[in-house]
Formats: sequence, structure tokens, C-alpha cells
Amino acid sequence: MLIRPRKRKRAPFPGDPTDRAGFHLRVLEFLDAIQVAGRTEETAYAYSLNLAQFVRWCQERDLRRPAEITRPIIERFQRWMFLYRKPNGRTLSFTSQLSRLAALKSFFRWMARQNHIAASPAADIELPRVRRSIPREILTAAEVEAILALPVIADPEGLRDRAILETLYSTGIRRAELAHLSIWDLDAERGTLLVRQGKGRKDRVVPIGERAVAWIDKYQADVRSSLATSPDDGSLFLTNWGEAFNPDRLSHVVSAYVKKAGVTKHGSCHLFRHTMATLMLENGCDIRFIQQLLGHESLQTTQIYTQVSITKLKEIHTATHPGARLERRAAKEKSAAIDDELHVELERALAAEALEELDAK
Repeated sequence: MLIRPRKRKRAPFPGDPTDRAGFHLRVLEFLDAIQVAGRTEETAYAYSLNLAQFVRWCQERDLRRPAEITRPIIERFQRWMFLYRKPNGRTLSFTSQLSRLAALKSFFRWMARQNHIAASPAADIELPRVRRSIPREILTAAEVEAILALPVIADPEGLRDRAILETLYSTGIRRAELAHLSIWDLDAERGTLLVRQGKGRKDRVVPIGERAVAWIDKYQADVRSSLATSPDDGSLFLTNWGEAFNPDRLSHVVSAYVKKAGVTKHGSCHLFRHTMATLMLENGCDIRFIQQLLGHESLQTTQIYTQVSITKLKEIHTATHPGARLERRAAKEKSAAIDDELHVELERALAAEALEELDAK
């Protein structure tokens, strides 16, 4: 059975659709071109969001066409992003700023190659440096189990959600990768899951635990057939409307369970990814296996988890550092006090023995 492609809807793009040299048509041409060149639908969607913000910023300054953009204008936009404050008062992260500028560089490079403009005004823009930050939100094993226990498995929706949560926790795959799973990707006998066209359009096979396999099997046997509609495209996890999940919908489902469990840590699908990697490292897994499991191209990306996997280091610190535990210090003080008492008793015994000897003489 053929699997129909799952197109992600693009947000309505700003600009005048009747202006053939305007931002609207040029950006849509660019988004189609990068997909023809092999970029994923998710990448095109992200580019459209990043470029849309720039186009809206330009429209507020009466700039309607890409040919009107110069390097000083892009530098002004870069400074505007740096000073921008979101409704909650926070600044844009450097990662967000980098994403928007990277999209601009790609767009204007394409414009120059297509001879729509003489040269890219973003060619020499200095991109902000992004520091690799440690994932702050990591669940404990107990918190994960509390979340997994929340879906009401007597209901079809709850059983499906339990299978989704178990799959995320067991494999650590990305939400988009889970959304693209088909019923043929699970090899229950071998305990493996085929991740098709993951990040960078790369396939990989990851292990999946027996418990997760059991929940998926139960979901397929009891629920999936009632959710599937004709024609069935083979998507593993289906919504109540019989459609494949999109990544945003998955995040909504997972985050709802995280909040319901009373866990104060923020996150959804990626929270399970971080947690799985950290807990496996703490239990002695080699970081190179974690790299392969997560589908990281560079080991440097995976090494960030070694900074949060602190349990073993804490145990060693507690066992070896003289001032690590109050109990050890108190025990030493108590031992020293006992030694002092024994020393005093010994001195008294010796003194009494000496007096007895003098009396005998």
C-alpha cells in the first residue's frame, strides 16, 4: 500500500500576491525550490515562518520587494531582533535570532543565483554565536512513571496516548519522527523501530523496549482499526479523525499529561528525549551509543548530556569528599569524642593503679 505524503500547511504569507517581484511570490518560489533541491517540508515550513517575520518588519517600513533590501537594512533588522521584547518581557534567544538570519541568508543567496538581484545583501552578515546550553528540564524516572500512568487505558484515546508516551520514552525519537511512523516500521520480534527520513533526511534503526512494544501491539489490536479511515495510509498513530498526527498536535497531547502529573518542568516530546538520554548515561551507557540512538550527526551535540548526567559524579563526590556530608562529619566528631572519653578513662585507671602500688609500699 502506498503511503501518501503528509504535507504541512504553510501559514498565509504576507505581501502582495499580485506583485511578481514582491516578497510574497519570491519567497513562495524559494520555498518550492529548496524542496525540489531535497529540503524537507518541515524545513520549508520553518523558513516560511522566519521569513514572514522579516517581511512584516519590512512592510512596516514601506519595503515591499527583495530588490529594495540592502545590507544596512538587514543590520537594522538584526539590531531590532536583539532589542525586541516578547509579550512576557523576555528577549529573543540567540538561537531564534540565528534561525531568522540564516533563513535570510539562504533566501537572498537563492535570489542572487536566480539573477533576481545583483548580489546578496546578507552575504557578509555576522551571525550571532549560539552557546550550547544544558537542558534544564530533565525528568526523574519516578516522574516519567507518574506521567505514563495517567492515560485512561480503558478509553481508546487513552490507550493510544499511553502507546505514544511509551514510544517516546523508550526510543527518544523526535516528535516529527514519531508522527511519520508507519505500521511497518516496528519490528516487534527484533525489538527495533525504523525511523524513516529523520533529521537530515536520514534513515536509522533504533531499539525499542519490550514494554513499549507491548503497548503498541495492544493499541494496534484494540484501537487503531477503529480510528483508521479509507484509504488507510499506514500511519501508526492516528488522531480521533483518523489522520496522522502532526508534530504540534503531538506536543499538545504530551504536554497536557506532563502538566496533569503535577510536574513543574516544562516541555513535551523533547522532554522525554532529554530524559531518556540522561538516564541511560547515568546508568552507564556509552555516549557513542546515545549519539547513534538520538540520530546526532556530531558527537559534540550528544556530549551536552554528559553535563547533566551528574548522578554518578555526585555519588563519587559524596563518597570521597571530606566535607560532602554532615553525617560523616558528625560521625567523625562522635568518634573523636569517644576516643577522648576512652583516653580519660585510661588515664584514670593508670592513676588508680599507681596509687595502689604506692599504698602497697
